[in-house]
Amino acid sequence: MVNIFGKTLEELTELLTEWGLPKFRGKQLADWMYKKSVTDFNEMQNLPKSMREKLATECVIDRAARVDQLDSADGRTSKFLLNFSDGVGVETVLMRQPYGNSICVSSQAGCNMGCAFCASTLHGMVRDLTAGEMLAQTYYINDMLSKSGEKVDTIVIMGSGEPLTNYDNVLKYIRLLHEDYCLGMSYRSVTLSTSGIVPNIYRLAQEEIPVNLSISLHAPENSLRSELMPINRKYPMADVVKAGGYYGEKTHRRVTYEYILIDGVNDNAKQAKELVELLKGQLASVNLIPINPVVERNWNRPSPERIEFFEKYLAKHHITVTVRREMGNDIQAACGQLRNRHLDNG
Repeated sequence: MVNIFGKTLEELTELLTEWGLPKFRGKQLADWMYKKSVTDFNEMQNLPKSMREKLATECVIDRAARVDQLDSADGRTSKFLLNFSDGVGVETVLMRQPYGNSICVSSQAGCNMGCAFCASTLHGMVRDLTAGEMLAQTYYINDMLSKSGEKVDTIVIMGSGEPLTNYDNVLKYIRLLHEDYCLGMSYRSVTLSTSGIVPNIYRLAQEEIPVNLSISLHAPENSLRSELMPINRKYPMADVVKAGGYYGEKTHRRVTYEYILIDGVNDNAKQAKELVELLKGQLASVNLIPINPVVERNWNRPSPERIEFFEKYLAKHHITVTVRREMGNDIQAACGQLRNRHLDNG
């Protein structure tokens, strides 16, 4: 059985024309699957019965099944553990923001980047996700929201995994999101977060799709960044920041540098000064993220005073800076924590 969820209109049309069907049937099938979110071929009433029967025999619309859900006490954040047909589970998070509904989508099951502060990497990486599996995460939440007249407004590809090591599937997913026959989302409503896969940052800049780029920096000098993020040994910080500068120049989109603040590790005045020097003159901003405690890691959150100092230092030196709003701490909304709990419990 062929899973057709995640296929483009062109791919659907090619499949159906191989069966001797007219090209317009591909658009009808896409409308049922993506615009109307129908998964049962028998409900696609404007398709000939013979076509529906062949689809049911040879194809499947394989989405995602919910295994677990956690909801924050304030009702603003929901975290879902979703399984695919092979039993692999991934996490997706819904964040109800003042500007709309934002979701955090995983691009891989697990992660092999080895970042010291992240729970996603603890069990390693199982596999890449397909474009259809990323789309299935999106549709699961979008269908849920539609029952109350809402929808997914923005997407961050910032869940488990490194999107730029799953480049082709991630790009296909982003392009599908944008298609009128799918969700018709603006590219500017999508943010891709990377740990700094330098060649693919340059590649992404050439795609002419103005998605927002977020780069995990987390330290202003190489030795500490290598300790926190082993990928820095392959793609050193200076090369990452240079690639980020190129992306900003090429796309005219402000690049965001994510900086997790860890008490006594990367939050002192010297490091704030080094960060200012590193980013001076770039079309960039810094998003400070006070660390979301992870049981499996021994990192502590800085004091409110320390966070405020770091923020004000950057702002005073003309670096655009924000502090990430805290959402979902009570449901362990950091990447990988819910999945790890299920894996550890067998």
